[in-house]
Amino acid sequence: MQHITVLLEEAVTGLQLRPDSVVVDATLGGGGHSRRILTELSSKGILLGLDADNAAVAALQDLKSASATVHLVVSNFAKLNEALSGASIEAPDAILADLGWRTDQFTDGNKGFSFSADEPLLMTYGDAATYSFTAADIVNTWKEDDIANVLYGYGEERYSRRIASLIVETRRKIPITTALQLATIIETAVPHSYRNGRTHAATKSFQALRIAVNDEFTVLETFIAVAWNRLSPAGRLAIISFHSLEDRIVKHTFKSYAVSKAGILITKKPIVPSREELLRNPRSRSAKLRIIQKN
Repeated sequence: MQHITVLLEEAVTGLQLRPDSVVVDATLGGGGHSRRILTELSSKGILLGLDADNAAVAALQDLKSASATVHLVVSNFAKLNEALSGASIEAPDAILADLGWRTDQFTDGNKGFSFSADEPLLMTYGDAATYSFTAADIVNTWKEDDIANVLYGYGEERYSRRIASLIVETRRKIPITTALQLATIIETAVPHSYRNGRTHAATKSFQALRIAVNDEFTVLETFIAVAWNRLSPAGRLAIISFHSLEDRIVKHTFKSYAVSKAGILITKKPIVPSREELLRNPRSRSAKLRIIQKN
C-alpha cells in the first residue's frame, strides 16, 4: 500500500516559509512533506531532513537535486542539536515533525511491527543491539502487572489485565518470539466482539509495546524542548500527532510556551484532516496538527 502524506498542505502552509527559509523536517518518512517544502524554497533556502530509519534516508537522496541546499541525516529527532550542528545551522526558521508511520515500516522492517507477520518480536526503530530491551523482553521477562500497566498506560488498552495474564500463562509453556504469536495471544485474550471490531484487536497493545521499547514519549518531550530552544525568533514549530497521549504532550507543552509569553499559539485547536482527505486516506482520521510561533 502506498504511503499518503497526512495534512500535507496544512502543515507546509502553516510554516509560513520564505524562499530563503531554513527548514527542518525532523521525520522524513516517505518524504512527502520535504518534497512539498522544497517547492517553496529557492537556491537560498536550506532543508535539513532527519529520520532514524537508514532505509528511509537512503530512498530520498533524490531530494538533493532540488535548487535548495539539502542535508539528509540518519538520526532520531531527539538528537536535533547534533544534526543542526553537523549541517552548520544555528537557528532554523521552521521545524516540522510528523509522528505517524509509513505503511512500509509495518511490512518491510522484519522487526515485528505487523500483526500478521511471523517476524522477530523486536519493535526497535534502530539496531536492536543498541537497545536495553525489546518487545520480546517485555512479554517474556516482565512481571504480569508491569506488562498490564504498559499496555494500559501507553496503549489505553481496556483489556490489558486479561492480555497480560494470558501472555504470562503462555510464556510458561513456550517463549513468545514473533509478532504473529503475540497477536494470536491477544486475540484469544479479548472478547469476541472486540476481536471483530473496526481495528485489529492487537493494535493498542502493539502500539504500547512500540512506545515502551523506543521510549517515545520521553523522546518527543526532548525533541520539543530542543526544537524550541534552537528555533529562530518568529520561527514556527509544527507537530502532527496520531496518538492521544502524544497530542496531550504537544498541547500542554505548546500551551506552557504561550502562557509564559515565549510563543503564540497559531492553532488554538488542532487542525484535523478534511472530509476529502479522510475519504482519500482513512488512516489519517486520528491526525492532529498543532503549530506555535516563537516570540
